Amino acid sequence: MDSVVLARALFGSSMAFHIIFATLGVGVPLMIVFAEVMAGVTKNPDYSIMAKRWTKAQAILLGVAIPSGTIVGVMLSLLWPGFMEIVGQVIAVPFQVEIWAFFLEALFMSIYIYAADRLSRKLRIFSVIMVSLGSAASAVLITNVHAWMNTPRGFNMVNGKVTDVNQWAAVFNPSFAVTAIHVVASAFMTGAFCIGSIAAYKLLKKDKTERERAYHRRSLQLALAVGFVCSMATAVNGHYTAQMLHNYLPLKLAAAEGLFETTDYAPLEIFGRTSVEEQRVVNGIKVPWALSFLATDRFDGVVKGLNDFPRELWPPLYVHTLFNVMVIIGTVLIGLSFLGLFILYIRRRPLPKWLLAVLVIGGPLSIIGIETGWVFSCTGRQPYVISGIQFTADAATRSKDIGVLFALFIGLYVLLMFLTIFVMRFYFKRRPVARELTATEGA
Repeated sequence: MDSVVLARALFGSSMAFHIIFATLGVGVPLMIVFAEVMAGVTKNPDYSIMAKRWTKAQAILLGVAIPSGTIVGVMLSLLWPGFMEIVGQVIAVPFQVEIWAFFLEALFMSIYIYAADRLSRKLRIFSVIMVSLGSAASAVLITNVHAWMNTPRGFNMVNGKVTDVNQWAAVFNPSFAVTAIHVVASAFMTGAFCIGSIAAYKLLKKDKTERERAYHRRSLQLALAVGFVCSMATAVNGHYTAQMLHNYLPLKLAAAEGLFETTDYAPLEIFGRTSVEEQRVVNGIKVPWALSFLATDRFDGVVKGLNDFPRELWPPLYVHTLFNVMVIIGTVLIGLSFLGLFILYIRRRPLPKWLLAVLVIGGPLSIIGIETGWVFSCTGRQPYVISGIQFTADAATRSKDIGVLFALFIGLYVLLMFLTIFVMRFYFKRRPVARELTATEGA
């Protein structure tokens, strides 16, 4: 297999594994913040128990996120030397500051875990807010480099050499704001829906006492509220992302929508597959004028098509499917959380079993949405690794031994995933929530 393909496969699989733990590492701390706040406001001990248990889960997740993130960092240098040569000269600042953000997160996580019982409620809330801030800052800073890869700024390339470097122009590139907001909001959403999935699953089990059910109902209600707000924020930000693509990456937008001809009143294509032969999306559902509105805030806005660009610069057209999966999952999660909150707070009824069963898959769906969104963003930039500047083939290593590394790391990731699941199950089985609820009542 070609070394470039192997390099992409190895790095892509490493990122696909790491992004699960990195995303939850951003989303779960926010849920801990809200649990601590609710404990202070309502004086209900259930929220304090939630915060403690979610913190233990966060510590386990960090135990995998840190080494897997280190692996990804090393792979950047080993697999993409041509890319790192430019990055090191132009946009090294986010990587450097990210170390500070990680230190902030680790410091206050240590304080929160080991000194929580000695801190006042306000100091506990402050500590976990710092944890959430540090984790979100790490995500934003790493996302900054990814955004710069899509809309590179802050330097010139003259005869293959980097000149006229302006690192702040690189940092504040045109896609940074919308990309960072999208990543953080979707991470918060994923953390909420994963916790909601566990709570819904527990409520479906028949061996739970009414005391345990009350605890899990509160957990699910909190998860639905946070999940709804964050999924709505992700959707609204998606509108601005479409405008950013229209202004700076029109080819990527055209590929995402399977639009071949430059069009005003352009429709949005849902489902279907992009056919080069027929120059359209086959078996798709058209939403008239919607793409023009998303891209330009006008129904008659002109959206560029694929045929306006050289064929050799087109990304793989299956990005239309990836984009659809991401958007459809986001829409489903908005609908599920809204329906759950409507039943709970407007109709004031318990959630039906069928809805609980659907909510169980909310967490896995949100993770799939994160994965497809990341793959779409990277694949939609191809054949470039730095849009308009450096081709992926020119950035990759020429080593022929990547196949062995690929097999070894895939095996490592499978092992780490099983170990994470095993440790989570082992820890929480030995420390059931019923025991903590009973201890609280007896205190």
